Amino acid sequence: MGSVSEHFYIGLDIGGTKCAVVIGNGDFTILRKIFFETSTDRRGYVEILDEFKTHIDTLLLEFPKSGLKRIGISCGGPLDSVKGEIYSPPNLPGWDNVPIVRIFEEAYGVPVSIQNDANACALAEWLMGAGKGTRNMIFLTFGTGMGSGLILNGNLYAGTNDLGGEVGHMRLADSGPVGFGKAGSFEGFCSGGGIAQLARTVVLERLGKNIPVGFCPTAELAGNIDAKAVAIAALQGDEAALEIIRISGEYLGRGLAILIDLLNPQCIVIGSIFARNENLFRPHINRILEQEAIPLALEVCKIVPAALGDTIGDYAALCVAIYENKYCNN
Repeated sequence: MGSVSEHFYIGLDIGGTKCAVVIGNGDFTILRKIFFETSTDRRGYVEILDEFKTHIDTLLLEFPKSGLKRIGISCGGPLDSVKGEIYSPPNLPGWDNVPIVRIFEEAYGVPVSIQNDANACALAEWLMGAGKGTRNMIFLTFGTGMGSGLILNGNLYAGTNDLGGEVGHMRLADSGPVGFGKAGSFEGFCSGGGIAQLARTVVLERLGKNIPVGFCPTAELAGNIDAKAVAIAALQGDEAALEIIRISGEYLGRGLAILIDLLNPQCIVIGSIFARNENLFRPHINRILEQEAIPLALEVCKIVPAALGDTIGDYAALCVAIYENKYCNN
């Protein structure tokens, strides 16, 4: 039974495939978590939010409602964190202008806050992960896409309409893999989807010159390459895979140099693909940073893999609630 005197927070993680309800205390200890399938093909947002409420009600039988301080929500954008509304995320069809903050505030009588998933993950890495103790930190997702969350002067910076930190849209080359709807973008070169595109280009070019590719021996297989296959082959010394990593790593370095010159952060935390393959990317980004970044700014910035790994989603929404309650005085 949860302690009646203990304050706690609830985090709601809304994903296109699965959702989670997490309850934890101000020391970032997760007390319980419940997962369920989103199933947007069979039900709309009303049914899904009702399932969230069912799980919250179950948790509040164990942890008395009198101890609940705030609810935090992490969800893919676009959304408006000030109005508390979700605006048609691509992975949540039918979620059009959903006033989610009002819905949960009316249901539970406590303040509710929402952030896009990149910002929520940035808060988690800043409050309890690799960026803990810094005042200026950048979090980069480097997963399916390339998103970011910005912690500036000890506060989350979301921008005028929650579009602050959309680094994946930056153009780094006139042409190249497509990411965020733009060829040659940061997301194009540095994301799972972008690396897959880059791999097809490199592999087909080599095969067209009758240069064998160990991890993809025929052109027919090139369309099935993903970032994981590239990383595995690179770790085994495959020349084509190492070339793909080199290109992605060099553009990662260029993107990082821009961010370091522009924002002068203490720390850049990079998740997912970089976190799992740091040794492959590190030599390339270091070489480019030494060429491109302002030396004094580079000197004070550490670039580190995300510390929370696959558990970051468990903490992200919880950290939205804790941050708003402890750091924003509202």
